[in-house]
Amino acid sequence: MADKTDINTQTDEAGEIQIGPTDQGMVRLFVRTERHSLPMDFTPDEAREIAAEIEQAAALAEQNAPH
Repeated sequence: MADKTDINTQTDEAGEIQIGPTDQGMVRLFVRTERHSLPMDFTPDEAREIAAEIEQAAALAEQNAPH
């Protein structure tokens, strides 16, 4: 059965994200929940692109937030 969650689906699952440099010169996002651990490695340039996307999403979220 396919997972039907998307960016707008809320869940009760909690997790944490750790972000930091690796000893291989990569930037790692490490996502952990009770059921899963997902390490994702990115080059510094990719990490900067992701950071820019997060900044843009935050700005849009502020604009769309209920007042």
